[in-house]
Amino acid sequence: MTIIAVSCIGKDLKSRIDPRFGRAKGFLVIDLETMRFEHIDNSKISDTARGAGIQTAEMLLKKDVKIVLTGAIGPKAESVLEAAKIKIICGLDNLTVEEALTKEERQLK
Repeated sequence: MTIIAVSCIGKDLKSRIDPRFGRAKGFLVIDLETMRFEHIDNSKISDTARGAGIQTAEMLLKKDVKIVLTGAIGPKAESVLEAAKIKIICGLDNLTVEEALTKEERQLK
């Protein structure tokens, strides 16, 4: 079972990818086997003065995420995810979640 997290602006697979990681409006946490997903609101973390990326990374660790798709990620959050052996795929701004899943299909397996 592979669980991924995608930073997004909306709450479903048609949502646009949020170009930010730590201050993303939310995340879709998706089980790639069943394509079931849940939306996680990240607005409270995104309002913090500092450490948003680290807090967001720690939140996703609790969800057993193995891969993160986003626009861009800061170095501190990247370090937290890499230490947990979570794969990071960046540069997906201007795509919907569905488009990103299709584009990165090979890397998600």
